[in-house]
Amino acid sequence: MLNQQKESQSERIEQLLKKFESQPEVLDQLERILQVVENETGEAMTADEAEELSVQEMRRLGQIAMGSWARRKESRLEAEYNGHRGMVKREKKS
Repeated sequence: MLNQQKESQSERIEQLLKKFESQPEVLDQLERILQVVENETGEAMTADEAEELSVQEMRRLGQIAMGSWARRKESRLEAEYNGHRGMVKREKKS
């Protein structure tokens, strides 16, 4: 049973690594969060400072995630609309 759990965890890690290959911005931000957790830069001298840095980095991760989501959604919708023949494409006047 322990062997199955290790295999399952290895598979999860492998799947995550594949996802990070297509989302390098997310991987970079997660790395920054780990740096805060491990206090690699020595920026956080107190628990309050560590908490503030963590919150800032998590917000950045959220912004990156939403931006990535929006770009993928836009691409999917554009492909879907381009697939419909006879549909009129409307653009905003400049």
